[in-house]
Amino acid sequence: WKRVMRSHYCGQVNEAFSGQEVTVCGWVHRRRDHGGVIFIDLRDREGLLQVVFDPDLPESFVIAERVRSEYVLKITGRVRQRPEGTANADLPTGQVELLAQQLEILNRAETPPFQVDDDTVSEENRLRYRYIDLRRPEMLNRLRLRAKVVHELRRHLESRGFIDVETPMLTKATPEGARDYLVPSRTHQGQYFALPQSPQLFKQLLMVAGVDRYYQVVRCFRDEDLRADRQPEFTQLDIEASFIDEQQLTQLMEEMIRELFANVLGEQLPAPFPRMTYGEAMSRYGVDKPDLRIPLELIEVSDLMEQVDFNVFSAPAKDPNGRVAALRVPGGGSRLSRKEIDDYTKFVAIYGAKGLAYIKVNDTAQGREGLQSPIVKFMGDDVLAALLERTGAVDGDLLFFGADRATVVNEALGALRIRLGHDLGMVERGWRPLWVVDFPMFERDEKEQRWVALHHPFTAPRVNELAELEAAPGTMISRAYDMV
Repeated sequence: WKRVMRSHYCGQVNEAFSGQEVTVCGWVHRRRDHGGVIFIDLRDREGLLQVVFDPDLPESFVIAERVRSEYVLKITGRVRQRPEGTANADLPTGQVELLAQQLEILNRAETPPFQVDDDTVSEENRLRYRYIDLRRPEMLNRLRLRAKVVHELRRHLESRGFIDVETPMLTKATPEGARDYLVPSRTHQGQYFALPQSPQLFKQLLMVAGVDRYYQVVRCFRDEDLRADRQPEFTQLDIEASFIDEQQLTQLMEEMIRELFANVLGEQLPAPFPRMTYGEAMSRYGVDKPDLRIPLELIEVSDLMEQVDFNVFSAPAKDPNGRVAALRVPGGGSRLSRKEIDDYTKFVAIYGAKGLAYIKVNDTAQGREGLQSPIVKFMGDDVLAALLERTGAVDGDLLFFGADRATVVNEALGALRIRLGHDLGMVERGWRPLWVVDFPMFERDEKEQRWVALHHPFTAPRVNELAELEAAPGTMISRAYDMV
């Protein structure tokens, strides 16, 4: 017997191998003893293969009796068609089985804390036993997808003259907008290295050096609280190019993303991507990275609320830095209970909102009497009529309101819009790419009483003279842009 560690992956053994001898290695996914014949579903990264142990081959059969879940096995046997009526059309290997001739236990396993195919395992347990969690097909497929994405990005960029350059990990702090992770120096007592939030300074150095087109799939570190789109360490595709303007660079990036989606996911994206200004994105969606798959929008109603007898609305409506906005939820009046509305009120409080006013639109034909809310009594009939007209509310709808500083209203209603879209099943299938352009150059830090970069500090303003920038920094538009 010629010793071969493995001749094929489990998930690759199909009808084409019928009658052939193969050697496979993997983990015991499931073991079944059918009164004299033992079946083992052997699993590796490519899939499952049913292995049969016949008592007529006592040497391997005795070993198979000792095998339990997640044991690691090496099995040599002959591939044969499954008996009629026992094929599994859901598996690529489902037409065949392996009649085991030799079995070796490579590694025993204690009883696992959960089964690999159990979808109800808590996230805490998945993270505690990560080595088991990563055996799940869902996790393996994610690793595969990531590898395909990185490969496709590299292929595209290198075909267009970009050079992959690794930059240092131990460096000095740079003004990136988040806290640095610090690493004490052994040789220079009392001094520290900073882990990079991005390779910004290094890629600028490369441009000065004449590298011209640089890219890197790079690990970055930011000491900030966990959020859905924020992690302490993350991987980004970092790019820099010389002698190129915004139009050329955005075209290059669009081509890259379109090819990526087409080649990896088989999805066709529009050409060109639509564009939206930062101001429009904040006004309609409350965020500078709007998910256009959700049809809900914020509606400006500050002008309608300036004269209402309700200071919660009228004060921010009159404040130059305030905002009153409405969010119409089609059918929300009948779909959302009072408890759910209370839960959403707690949700927006996370973003600084002091409350979440609402109006249930029961019957527009009845005017004021057809509206259900504690705040209706503060509004005149003309205001209510104008409100219904502007929001396009119809019977059965629900109107949520945000009234505060514009930043609070945008964050709170913007987050609520996303939450409602997912909770109510309103997210459209597919992809809606978008360029967000014309970002303000600065925003005011009221605590520090100074202007700070809104997008990032490494961009240029859309002005020809420095004097224009110094005269009115708060109105300056930057040459920054984001792909969403």
